[in-house]
Amino acid sequence: MDARLNGVAIRVEALHVVRGGKVVLPELTCAVAHGTVTGLLGPSGSGKSTLIRSVVGVQRVAGGRVEVLGEPAGARPLRSRVGYMTQAPSVYEDLTVRENLRFFARVLGAERGTVERAIGDVSLDDHADRVVSRLSGGQRARVSLATALLGAPDLLVLDEPTVGLDPVLRRDLWQLFHALAERGTTLLVSSHVMDEADRCDALLLLRDGRLLAEGTPAELRARTGVTQLDDVFLRLVDGAAT
Repeated sequence: MDARLNGVAIRVEALHVVRGGKVVLPELTCAVAHGTVTGLLGPSGSGKSTLIRSVVGVQRVAGGRVEVLGEPAGARPLRSRVGYMTQAPSVYEDLTVRENLRFFARVLGAERGTVERAIGDVSLDDHADRVVSRLSGGQRARVSLATALLGAPDLLVLDEPTVGLDPVLRRDLWQLFHALAERGTTLLVSSHVMDEADRCDALLLLRDGRLLAEGTPAELRARTGVTQLDDVFLRLVDGAAT
């Protein structure tokens, strides 16, 4: 059954992940609603990247279940429906921006026009014919994001997509994320920067591999009685410790 029928794009139930002999996610349960920009926030080492890898089906899990768009995570039918941007840029440095995107578009079977649209979406029009190795770190990250946008995926999973970007480009990308959501795309966006939380429709707050809280920014403010989201997180941490 298509996950859109019940409004859930990602369902995680009792997810248990062990890496290097250490429990990273101890029976985590959460959900991401279809057509939303959901922020996955928490400090470094909280398990955000492990959860993301589990959602896209590249993480070995010890127990539990992850369902994505009505399919088990990593299932073959999801390959053309899920776009994934890793923390480290995952493009070929000896190719130009446009060559990279044309290559990945062929792999995905995406239409030719999606290449130029993706280049424009991430504001790389002026650098489209530059070799990736000559780009800045932030520009390389944008090339990776553009590859994730190819093929108009139903779900975009973005691991720290705005790291190293200037404030104007960060603003523009968040506007793009919401425009995609309005067209029906679901976005799961990880960050350790709490000031980005207000840009999200919903939040999943992780700490030490556990779900500290979930809800809209307004709901979490109401729950804790504070207005700054940094303070919201600290109030939730303090509450969990008592």
